[in-house]
Amino acid sequence: MDEPRNQVPITESGLADVRRELSELIEVRRPDVIQKIKAAREHGDLSENFEYHAARNEQSFLETRIQELESIVRNHVLIESQGDSDVVQILATVMVQEESGPEETYVIVPPAEADPVSGKISYESAMGKALLGHREGDEVEVEPPTGAPYTLRIVQIS
Repeated sequence: MDEPRNQVPITESGLADVRRELSELIEVRRPDVIQKIKAAREHGDLSENFEYHAARNEQSFLETRIQELESIVRNHVLIESQGDSDVVQILATVMVQEESGPEETYVIVPPAEADPVSGKISYESAMGKALLGHREGDEVEVEPPTGAPYTLRIVQIS
């Protein structure tokens, strides 16, 4: 049985996304890669067969991702929003501003759902850690693993 430290916090919608991706990889992508490997083998000498090596490399990445997703599904712990709060918490939507820069909005999510490009930051990230537990109007110091620290002002929490 898995130990508690292996638990993966995730939301219901995040888990649905993981299951959808896992299904796609197992049912569509895996058979496609197997076909590519089979077709490349038919070209003869494998030592200099670029298609074969590329397909095997793709298979390796694919199988690694499948294992990661299966681990999330196997070890998931569903989390839910704690409802309205005047402090930043997991699943809160937070509008922040750096000095005189533009306002930016982020949702604080579990690591398995982080996607900074779409405005979802992990509560384990430098910014997520800095924001948790703070209120509107607070200024927080973010200390990224690389680069200089910076200050954010919390404009709004919803």
